[in-house]
Amino acid sequence: MTNPEAARADAPLPPHPLRRIAKALGPGVVTGAADDDPSGVATYSVAGAQLGTALLWTAFLTWPLMAAVQMTCARIGMVTGRGLAGALRRKFSKPVLVATAIALLLANTINIAADLSGMADAAEMLTGINSHYFVVLFGVGISWAIIRFRYYQIAAILKWLALVLFAYVVAAIHIGPNWRQVARDAFVPSLPSGRAAWATLVAILGTTISPYLFYWQASQEVEEEKAMGRRMLPQRERATPTEIFDRGVDVGIGAAFSNLVMFAIILTTAMTLHRSGLTNIETSKQVAQALRPLAGPFAEILYTVGLVGVGLLAIPTLSGSAAYAFAETFGWKQGLDQKLTGARYFYAVMTLSTAAGVVLDFADVNPVKALYWSAVLNGLLAPFLLVGILAVASDRKIMKGQPSSALARAAILATTLLMFGAAVGMFVF
Repeated sequence: MTNPEAARADAPLPPHPLRRIAKALGPGVVTGAADDDPSGVATYSVAGAQLGTALLWTAFLTWPLMAAVQMTCARIGMVTGRGLAGALRRKFSKPVLVATAIALLLANTINIAADLSGMADAAEMLTGINSHYFVVLFGVGISWAIIRFRYYQIAAILKWLALVLFAYVVAAIHIGPNWRQVARDAFVPSLPSGRAAWATLVAILGTTISPYLFYWQASQEVEEEKAMGRRMLPQRERATPTEIFDRGVDVGIGAAFSNLVMFAIILTTAMTLHRSGLTNIETSKQVAQALRPLAGPFAEILYTVGLVGVGLLAIPTLSGSAAYAFAETFGWKQGLDQKLTGARYFYAVMTLSTAAGVVLDFADVNPVKALYWSAVLNGLLAPFLLVGILAVASDRKIMKGQPSSALARAAILATTLLMFGAAVGMFVF
């Protein structure tokens, strides 16, 4: 029988560098696009509107940290052949994993509710139809699509909708800001002043380095390998240097895309809303106004399409990550390659979390504030999970002799300390 690892090493590589990069792109780019979900768009908009360009430096800080965290999660999935919860199960007791899965489900459900609210609010702005109708439409439609189709089928299309967010990049350049001031705020960090500013920093970290992305990244590595025919766990264990390098390229590009959009949104809203004195954002329409220098009367259309597009990409990621966590904790059948009858409990978690998000939206919570505070919640939960990820990534036995590098572990530790510090700052200052 052919050794699976040897078979991987013998796989021919595309001769042209660009073709190889294109072939490598996959879970990392999808995860990076999902990171700029409606919660992220709202959070970056609030940061720019309230604080101007004062927090631009966070984009350059979160880029390498996000890449390091996501690559570590990808490596865990590739090397162990399991999702993140499956790997954590070999290090921690079941009660700890159950508590973690429940916390993730609660955070993700709130995030789903916030994303649905933001999407529906944007659709109402464009059509004039009550947003509650769109909440139900999006919730039911996404749940049906998850069960009816395999995720790769819709992700291949939806991830391109996230490119609409590049409009913010164009808008930031078109506005013509004072680039000397921009460079100073981008490369010379300044500590937040006041609890609101610290909370914004926590929200930025939480929406960029989010717990649901940790689980999703690792589980998608398993899905990728299953799609290659590696159905059995021994076939998925360990990874070749080429596979790890290619995934690093994929994750690096996804993180770069995510943080470029983040930088552009903060800058654009700072140069428009903050400069005009609109520092307290209450509606999606105010956020859409930031695109007027580029799109004029089409700003609302551009904003709505972009927000709905990334929401359609992010919500399956949110519900799916919680489902993977529960399935691996309790030993359920799982996977987006499974039919409903083959993974009932897995799909039940996805459907119920989305349904709960729909119900929460009828509480008439301000959509922008809901999006923002869901990011704060993620920022408070993420560092605890990072401690577990660091423990697994450092364990040579669990990682089959392929633990994360010292540099990657140092980056995870730095991210953990930074997020704990920002949370403390929010409550103390």
